[in-house]
Amino acid sequence: MKKRVVLDTNIILVCASRKSPHNWVIQSLLKNEYELCVTTEILMEYAEIIEQKMGVRASQAFMATLENRDSINHINTYYEFRLLDDEDDNKFVDCAIAANALFIVSHDSDFRRLNQVEFPLVEVIDLDEFKVRMS
Repeated sequence: MKKRVVLDTNIILVCASRKSPHNWVIQSLLKNEYELCVTTEILMEYAEIIEQKMGVRASQAFMATLENRDSINHINTYYEFRLLDDEDDNKFVDCAIAANALFIVSHDSDFRRLNQVEFPLVEVIDLDEFKVRMS
């Protein structure tokens, strides 16, 4: 069984460009080396933020790359845990819990709060740690 992970939007942004040194995250996904767990709300945020930062064409191209991939797991969340102060970030936590994901990959310091939550357990790692765990 492939590793199930949730990628925060800040990770998607630094990985989306083919010129990025972190593009290995996307290439690994395309090679089905892990399973990306997303909700419709997460996909909408990915598209919106990429469009804001990189333009409409980049957003459309990136979203088309994700569309209908076997390595994308669309998750329905039925409960809001509200473990983070930033309401926008809670969708990633809820997705990770509902998907039984191994971890969330993020560089957002707000997610560090999860390290103090005993239940439900949600591990947060950064890109460097993700690379180590993908090796």
